[in-house]
Formats: sequence, C-alpha cells, structure tokens
Amino acid sequence: MPTVDLPQGRVNYRVAGPPDSALPPVVFVHGIMVNGELWTGVADALAARGIRSYAPDLPLGAHPIPLRPDADVTPRGVATLLLAFLDALGLSDVTLVGNDTGGALCQFLLDTDASRVGRLVLTNCDAFDQFPPPPFGLLVKLASSPFRLWLTSQGTRLTAVRHSALGFGPLVAKPLDAALTRRWATPLLTDAGVRRDTACFMRAMRPADLLDVSTRLHAFDRPVLLLWGAADRFFKMPLARRLADAFPHARLVPVDGGRTFIPLDEPERLASEISAFLVPA
Repeated sequence: MPTVDLPQGRVNYRVAGPPDSALPPVVFVHGIMVNGELWTGVADALAARGIRSYAPDLPLGAHPIPLRPDADVTPRGVATLLLAFLDALGLSDVTLVGNDTGGALCQFLLDTDASRVGRLVLTNCDAFDQFPPPPFGLLVKLASSPFRLWLTSQGTRLTAVRHSALGFGPLVAKPLDAALTRRWATPLLTDAGVRRDTACFMRAMRPADLLDVSTRLHAFDRPVLLLWGAADRFFKMPLARRLADAFPHARLVPVDGGRTFIPLDEPERLASEISAFLVPA
C-alpha cells in the first residue's frame, strides 16, 4: 500500500483507476473507527469507468500508523492534513466524497481552503450541530481519553460485538465482512499512538464548530451532490434536505434502503451517480 509523508506524519492511502485518466480525480473521506477500505467497492467500480481515486487512512481510530505526537488532530487539523495530502500528490480539481464524520471533515476543508476542490459529494454524514448525531455523543465522551478508548474497545475483539447494535450493525443494510471490521478494530486495540490520535479528535468534536462552518457553506459555488441513504436511523432525510439548501448548487438524490455506510451497501449505485456527476450527459 502506498504511503505519503506529510507534515503531520505518514499516511497510508489506497489508489485505484488508470493513472492517465483524463477525468478529474476522486478523493474519498471516511469517518470515525473505519479507514479508506470503506470505499473499496466504490473505488473499484469507478476504476472500471476510467476514473482514478484516492482513499487516505485518516487518524480516526482505524489508521495503522499514528501521526506525530504534536500533530493537530482536531477536525480542522485533519481537514488541513487532507489539504496537505492533496498538495503532496499534486491533486487539483478533485471531486471530494465524504461519509459519516468524513462529511464533516469535507465541510471543514471547504471552510479552510476550497481551491483544489472542483465538486463535492456528500453521503450520509454529520452536519450543522449533528456532530455527532444522537446517541453517539455518549460514545464520543467515553472515547475522549486513550485509556477509556482502550477499555471500551475490548469488546470489538469479538465479531458478534462488532456487528451488533453496539457496533457497526445499525450502520449497514447488508451483512458486514468480519475480516474488514477486524482490520478496522485492530489499530485501537494494539497501538497506543492510534488511541492517542483518536482520543484527541474525539475531545475536539464540538457541535458548535460544525454549526459555525455551516454558515459559510454558501461560499462554495461549485456543484454539490448529496447521495443519501433514506433508511438511515441517525442521519435522516430532513438533515439531508437542510444540508442541500445550505449550498447554492446542490442536488439531493435519496437512495432507498441505504443506511449510514452507504458505500458498503450500494457501491455500484454510488459509482454510477458519481460518474454521471463528473461527466454529465
């Protein structure tokens, strides 16, 4: 797997699709407790359509390499890391695609520096003061110290716990891959640096900060597409409609039956919609 050295530390990323593609690159942004593998199905389907994509592993709990101890792991700090990633790889006119907490990071990135972003795609994600949505505020508080994070993650050693209502189960409509969720859980269980990064991010999650960013989303005057799982229990359709209204050029496409992790539930559908968004008929 390729890595890139950034001012904040070394970051793994996945790349798919032809290196000589004439189409704008896609950059995927995942959320808490998962990594870039969330997007593998979508990336592979886009690659088959001739679109190159990149999926960095962000310091949100499933990253295999901790950042430097002095790295800024606040939401805006991680958005700055994403900007450094785009710069290091020489990516411009990117289509930024976010899910879950990654959607919030996309919003922080736009608010920091949108010059490398040509289009935005948001799937079910945090917005306004839903950062995170109920009932995940308790999880964020529990995970705001490395020790409590280690303690509460012990149950994830068991597949049944990872796939239960206390784990990833409510976030998907289709069965989860046990090997995938094990890879997501392992870094927190085994690496103190990963727990440090994750706890720092959790402590810095403030609904008021994302709500403040939302007041400036109208400044992003490029195309926006919201692909929203209509069966999501946490990020519901009224939130999607409100988020679409915050941008001057946004279109909302409900995906029947989709839940939070719509990249896992509907990779072909997402790839088809993103491809059409990049190359309108």
